[in-house]
Amino acid sequence: MGSLGFWRLAQADPAWIAAVDPDGTEYTAGELLARANRLVHGLRDLGLRPGDGLCGLVPNGVDGLTLYLAATQAGWYYTPVNWHLTGPEIAYILQDSEAKAFFAHERFAAEGARAAEVIAPERRFSFGTIPGFRPVAELTDGRSAEPPADRTAGQTMHYTSGTTGRPKGVRRALTGLDPDDAAELATMLLALFGMTPGRSNTHLVTSPSYHTAVTQFGGSALHYGHTLVYMDRFDPEETLRLCERHRVTNSHMVPTHFKRLLALPEEVKRRYDLSSLRWMIHAAAPCPIPVKRAMLDWWGDVIYEYYAATEGGGTLATPEDWRKHPGTVGKAWPITELLIVDDDGEPVPTGTPGTIYMKMAGLTFEYKGDPDKTAANRLRDFFTVGDIGYLDAEGFLYLCDRKADMIISGGANIYPAEIENEIMVHPKVADVAVFGIPDEDWGEQIKAVVEPAPGVAPGPELEREILASLDGRLARMKWPKSIDFIETMPREPNGKLLKRKLRAPYWEGHDRAI
Repeated sequence: MGSLGFWRLAQADPAWIAAVDPDGTEYTAGELLARANRLVHGLRDLGLRPGDGLCGLVPNGVDGLTLYLAATQAGWYYTPVNWHLTGPEIAYILQDSEAKAFFAHERFAAEGARAAEVIAPERRFSFGTIPGFRPVAELTDGRSAEPPADRTAGQTMHYTSGTTGRPKGVRRALTGLDPDDAAELATMLLALFGMTPGRSNTHLVTSPSYHTAVTQFGGSALHYGHTLVYMDRFDPEETLRLCERHRVTNSHMVPTHFKRLLALPEEVKRRYDLSSLRWMIHAAAPCPIPVKRAMLDWWGDVIYEYYAATEGGGTLATPEDWRKHPGTVGKAWPITELLIVDDDGEPVPTGTPGTIYMKMAGLTFEYKGDPDKTAANRLRDFFTVGDIGYLDAEGFLYLCDRKADMIISGGANIYPAEIENEIMVHPKVADVAVFGIPDEDWGEQIKAVVEPAPGVAPGPELEREILASLDGRLARMKWPKSIDFIETMPREPNGKLLKRKLRAPYWEGHDRAI
C-alpha cells in the first residue's frame, strides 16, 4: 500500500490543516491525530474492545471527526446519531447498537440527557457541560498522544431513515485490516469520480455528518489528504463564500441545495469566485432536469451525480454522461451490478420500470438484529431499498420513484417524482411533494402540497397558475387534482422528504398503509 490515509499523512505532515470547524477554528493534522489517539487510550481503559460500539450526538465539526477517527483505528463501530431525534428515539439507538460509550454535545443536552438513562453514568461523556455526563477531558487528559498498539480497522454503523418501523443499523463485518490500509482503500470512492489526492484540495461538508454519504465522502476526502471545511448548517450564500474563501474543490450536496442556490439573486451568484470547483457531487433525491441543467450552466461541467444506498453499491453519472442522457443517475460502478425486476422477481426488458436491486462485489451487510428485514430486501445476493427505475440500452439508470410512494389511480401506475420535477421548476414554488390520497372512484387521486417561494401568496390563483404551467409538459392524467399549501416542507437535513408526515392526515380512517 502507498502513502494515503489520514494517519500516514498526519505523521508525514503534522502541520497540514486537516479540518476547519464552522466557527473558523483550524486544526492541524497533528492536533487531530493526537486527539484521536488520546481518545482511543481513554476508551480502552474504560474497557472497549474491538467489535464494541460508541454513539455520538454531536454537531458537524472536529468533535465528531475525532470520534470517527478513534473508532476506525481501534476496531469499534461508530454510530453518529441524528440530532433531530427525541430522547426515546436516541435511547433506542443506544440500546440497539449496544453502545459502550455515549458522547453528546451540550447543544443537544436536553434530548441527550433524556436518552442517557439507558447507559451507565461513567460511560456518558459531554462536549461542553451536560448534567450527569463526564466532560470528555476526563477521558483524554493526561493520556498519551502516541498511536495505540494493536490498531485494527473499525467501521461506521449508520441507522437507516426508517421509512417503515424503527430504523435499523447497517452493520458490516470488521475486516481485520490495518487501519492505514483500510483508510487507503476508502479513497477508492473518490477515485471513482476522478478525484485526485493532495493538499491542493478542500472538501466542503454542507450536510449533517450523521448521514452515511456525508461521513463516507468526508472521511474519504480526509484520507485523500483533502482539508475538511465544516458548515454548521446549509446556507446558500455562506456556501459560496466558503467555496471562495477556502478554494473548495469538492463537496457533497442534494438537489434541495441546488434549488436554494439557484434562488439567490443574480448579483449574489456573481459575487463569488467559484473557479476552484472541480467535483461537486450530488445524490439522495431525484434532481429535476432543469435544475441540474441550470447548475451545470452556472458552475460548469463539475457536477457529478450518483445513486447509492447505505447498504452498498451504486451508479455514477459524470457531467458529460448526464448531458448526453439527461435525467440519468448514471451507470453502475465497476464493482456494482444492477438488476431491474418485476413484482415476481423476474428481470424486465430495457426501458421498462421495475424494482432496482444492486449488489457490490465482496461487500455484504445485515440489518442489525433484524434477520427478517435483511432477508425481505434480498433477491438471491442482490438487495433493494424499494426504488423503482429502468435501464436504457446503454446501461444508464433512470429513477422513477420509491415503490411505497407510487400512486395507483384508475389502475395506472403514476410516479410522484415525475410530477414533482415538473412543478418544482415553477419560479413561484420553493418546494413540492406529490402523493396519492383516497378517491372512491379512482382508488387514489393525486394531491400536491406546495411550499410557495418567499414573498409569494398561497391560494387559488397560485394553484391555477401552477396547474396551467403543466399544460403540454405532463399528461392530464398526471396532473394533481388539487394543490394544498404549506409554510415549510418537512424534510430531513439531507434533503429526504418526510412524505409520511404529509400523507398521514389525508388517510385517517382509511385502511391504506402509509
